[in-house]
Amino acid sequence: MKCHYCNNDNTKVIDSRPAEDNNSIRRRRQCEKCDKRFTTYEKVETIPLVVIKKDKKRETFNREKLMAGVVRSCHKRPVSMKEIESVVDDIENIVHNSMQKEIESKEIGELLMEKLKNIDEVAYVRFASVYREFKDVNTFMDELKKILNETK
Repeated sequence: MKCHYCNNDNTKVIDSRPAEDNNSIRRRRQCEKCDKRFTTYEKVETIPLVVIKKDKKRETFNREKLMAGVVRSCHKRPVSMKEIESVVDDIENIVHNSMQKEIESKEIGELLMEKLKNIDEVAYVRFASVYREFKDVNTFMDELKKILNETK
């Protein structure tokens, strides 16, 4: 690893431990020439996952976009950020562990709706109304009736 202070090629690892996210290794390094210390992170390289949108366009899977959708759905609801992050982590793990190179946005949306239904029904309906593009009040009411029938 090159020292970013003096560009020396010789650095040594003086401490190594799991990073806070438990998905990478945090390493403290020291340059053997200038003695400066710096931190590096080592993470497993993953194959980029491509999401096939409804209009058949393709884009790279974006965790932040997924997170933003869940946060919007849970706005002013009794859902903690820890629960939201857990839902997003679960979806991301399911998607990456599927070993597919491409996945339809529909699959991700359905997974997310199932998770939201279990943590907050209002957040679920909010997400479903946008995701399923409810055209009118009747479509919205049909979805609400499904939820009510499931909870009986």
